[in-house]
Amino acid sequence: MSDETIYSGLQQLGTQTALPTSPEEAVLERVANPQADTRYCVRFTAPEFTSLCPMTAQPDFAHLVIDYVPGEWLVESKSLKLYLGAFRNHGAFHEDCTVSIGRRLVDLLSPHWLRIGGYWYPRGGIPIDVFWQSAEVPQDVWIPAQDVPGYRGRG
Repeated sequence: MSDETIYSGLQQLGTQTALPTSPEEAVLERVANPQADTRYCVRFTAPEFTSLCPMTAQPDFAHLVIDYVPGEWLVESKSLKLYLGAFRNHGAFHEDCTVSIGRRLVDLLSPHWLRIGGYWYPRGGIPIDVFWQSAEVPQDVWIPAQDVPGYRGRG
């Protein structure tokens, strides 16, 4: 598979691209997986994810961990970064943000498996953690623990 075949359709990589104004407007791009005959795990970590409370418009912060076992497609990382950044001005509850990100990636990539852990920092003194996965954990791939430390205020 040549580089031209894998990367030729990408619109954002290698160009100056403005942050999308909303997750719905964000363009998530994918590339063919040159190792599609091998099952392996890919991890993306976004320790400074930000969205807005839909009721107060105050910022909410999370540490996101996305793990997936790709099939034919890989997510292009710059487009993922821009997509996640688009949540900065998006109002939604923690659960909606976390699950929506996981579902959109599954729709784009059709991976063998995907999970997302949203480790949200406290709002009103209560940290909220949200976990979603697309299927049972594959038994033939090493899937590391997410190991995000619990909020230090937890007892």
